[in-house]
Amino acid sequence: MLPVELANGDFLTLSRRQPDYFSSPLAFRLPDATQVTVLAPGIIQFEPAIETSKDVILSSGVHGNETAPIEICEDFVKRLLTGELHAGQRLLFIFGNLPSMDIAQRFVDENMNRLFCGEHSQPPGLVNAERVRAKELEQAVASFYAGGRGSRIHYDLHTAIRPSKNEKFAVYPFLHGKPRKIEQLQMMLACGVNTILLSESPTTTFSYFSSRDFGADSFTVELGKVMPFGQNDMTRFEEVQQTLENLICGRELCLKAYQPEDFLIYRVNQVVNKQQSDFVLHFADDAPNFSDFAAGTLLASETGEEYHAEQDGEAIVFPNANVAIGQRALLTVVPTQITEEGCSN
Repeated sequence: MLPVELANGDFLTLSRRQPDYFSSPLAFRLPDATQVTVLAPGIIQFEPAIETSKDVILSSGVHGNETAPIEICEDFVKRLLTGELHAGQRLLFIFGNLPSMDIAQRFVDENMNRLFCGEHSQPPGLVNAERVRAKELEQAVASFYAGGRGSRIHYDLHTAIRPSKNEKFAVYPFLHGKPRKIEQLQMMLACGVNTILLSESPTTTFSYFSSRDFGADSFTVELGKVMPFGQNDMTRFEEVQQTLENLICGRELCLKAYQPEDFLIYRVNQVVNKQQSDFVLHFADDAPNFSDFAAGTLLASETGEEYHAEQDGEAIVFPNANVAIGQRALLTVVPTQITEEGCSN
C-alpha cells in the first residue's frame, strides 16, 4: 500500500523527509493504467499505456535554492499522481539536490551543475553527496532514454542568482556542428523565453550531458531570480506552466510561426574562470544579467590577469566571484543571429 504522502501526490515531500522509503525502486499503476516508477528519492517516471511520441525529462532543483522550477514540477507530479493530469508522453521528473533544498542553499559541498559528463568521477572522485547524486542522475537519464522510442527532450529548469534585463532566458547547449531546431526555439518562445544564449563549447552541465550523450533537444532554462520557497509570484510563470503542461499531457502545442525578430540571440564571447583567490568583479553587485559594456571596460581582475569587454555591447551573464578556484566566474556574450538556414525543422 502506498504511503499517504505519495497517494496524495506529495512525492517531493516524501523524498525530502523520508528518502529511505525509496532506497529501492518502487513501481505502481495509476487508475488510467500509467506505469509509475520511483527510481530514487526525487526521481519519478511516468509511462502511459497509450502510444507516445516523446520522451520528456523535466529537471529542477539541481541548485536547491532555485525554488520556482521546483514548485512548478512538484505541482505537475502531484497532479499526475492524483489524476488531475494524465501523462500523454513518457515522462521523467528529476528533483536534483534534495539536501540543498533543505538548507535553502545553491549546494551543500559543490556546484552540481559542474559535475555532469562524468566530471563527478574525476579526481578527487565521488567524495561528496553532490558528486554521487550527479552520477545517479546521469544513470537515470540513460535508463529513461534507453527505454523509449520517441524524440528526446530535456529541459533543465533554473532561476538565476541575480536579476536579469531579460527575465527569462535559455542556454542552448553546444551541438558540435548539428543544426539547431526551429521547433525548439518556438517551444522556448511559447514558454515566455525569447532570449537564447548559444553555447559554443563543451561544458559539464546537465543539459549539455543529455544533448551530447543522447541527442536530446535540451536547454538550461532560467526562469527569473532566486526566491525562497513560497515567495515566488507564480503568475510570472503562467506561459511556461501552460506550455509544459500541454507538452507532458500530449496536447497540441500551437506554436507560433518562427520569426527571427521574436528572439534576442546571444553567443558566448568570453568564458572567465576564477584562477586566484583575489578574483573580483568590477561592476555593481546588483548589476543584472545582460548588462552591457563598452569595449575596453574592465570587467574582472585577479593577480596577474585583467578581463575587459572586447566589443561594444558585450554583456555579462552568470557573474559570481564566489565560485571555487578553477570554476566559471563570468560569461560575456554578444548579440548574434540564428538563420533558418542554420536550423532544422
